Amino acid sequence: MIRICLLIALVAALAVGGINFFVVKDKLNTLVTDRNTNRDNWHSTQAALSKTNAILVKTEATLKQTEQTLADTQSERDKAVASLATQTKRANDLSDKLVKTTQERDDAQNQLAAYKTTGFSAEQVAKLGKTLKDAQDAIDAGNQEKAVLQKAIARLNTRLQKYEGTNTVVTMRADLLGKILVVDPKWEFVVLNIGEDQGVKPEGELLVSRDGKLVAKVIVRTLDKNRSIANLIPGWKLGELIEGDEVSPAHPSSS
Repeated sequence: MIRICLLIALVAALAVGGINFFVVKDKLNTLVTDRNTNRDNWHSTQAALSKTNAILVKTEATLKQTEQTLADTQSERDKAVASLATQTKRANDLSDKLVKTTQERDDAQNQLAAYKTTGFSAEQVAKLGKTLKDAQDAIDAGNQEKAVLQKAIARLNTRLQKYEGTNTVVTMRADLLGKILVVDPKWEFVVLNIGEDQGVKPEGELLVSRDGKLVAKVIVRTLDKNRSIANLIPGWKLGELIEGDEVSPAHPSSS
């Protein structure tokens, strides 16, 4: 009887121990899982923090660059405004001078005609003729200078409109046509056989075509009298540019 009781007690103790073992094991597994989850969350948080710090550093650098670019743009705009005012005053002064010189020429012509009909000496007529020629030469020189000034003013107006954001589209003559002379695929620029004398304008956009098909769009960056250099506009390269490709205004003027 005692043995039976001891046996029952032993079995009960083993049963209780087994139950406790499984309960403790479950709790231990739960603790391990929680620990692993917390550890993974910590690693994720650290990674996110590092990424956020990197973005913050990049953003600060971009902000500084933007502020510098804004300052440079403001300085360029101020220079363009000052230069435009100077060139405009010079053009106005030249126009006044041309009016005066033209009047002097007309007076000289009238006097010469009068002298020829009144029988003045050849010396007097020759002197008046020289005066007339000098006046005409001054008018021709003034007209040439005025044309140069008008081109300079047009360039300055284009720059000023760009800086002030009043006109983002530069129009050019609708009949303006040219060809590519040189292609640099590495730096993505082309040299054109047309320039300021043909009607090309700074920052003007040109369509590049071959056999009637659009190949690319370029924007004029450097301008000379009969040559210009243009850069390829990103996103507009539909094919490889080659020498001989034709160019025409992307925004032709209506006049």
